[in-house]
Amino acid sequence: MALKNKLGISDSAELARMEEKISKVKAAELYEKNMFDEIQVGKFSGLAKIHKFLFDEIYDFAGKIRTVNIAKGNFRFAPVMYLDASLKYIDDMPQSTYDEIIEKYVEMNIAHPFREGNGRSARIWLDMILKKELKLVVDWSKVDKEDYLLAMERSPIKDVEIKVLLKKSLTDKINDREVYMKGIDASYYYEGYNTFKTEDL
Repeated sequence: MALKNKLGISDSAELARMEEKISKVKAAELYEKNMFDEIQVGKFSGLAKIHKFLFDEIYDFAGKIRTVNIAKGNFRFAPVMYLDASLKYIDDMPQSTYDEIIEKYVEMNIAHPFREGNGRSARIWLDMILKKELKLVVDWSKVDKEDYLLAMERSPIKDVEIKVLLKKSLTDKINDREVYMKGIDASYYYEGYNTFKTEDL
């Protein structure tokens, strides 16, 4: 079953295709209109703005904290009852060094605050922090997709792997449109329609 959506699509594969298409168009618009100055860097409020902008044409829940518990495989993301506290904690995490920034990114992935579209939004959010603090961004075309997914799955227990993987792919091309757009490539999706388990509260 597809997630309830504004497009009236009931097939999950078709919804995935439309979601990718629309979110890429919206991400490009975000870049071309240079709307980043309106987004708080490193804060959940900034991530929520990104998410709302990318997915507002598709989901009613765009930019809103999820109201269901979700899990992938054997890993449960932060329970709904602790989400607010988790997000406040992440807001207060330091972000002045590379290690601190990736630790913040890992914690946001564990929080997984939205019902869908966490990965794409969070990668833009991560690059905004890296750009502001270090004048660097990730060149996602240099990140092996399988290695990335495995490293992200293991990052709640050990974050060394994801730190090493992304560090090798840093670039100072912070205003390069092509580098920016790679971050929302569908093949990097950590989210997946058929792999999430959901428990309605």
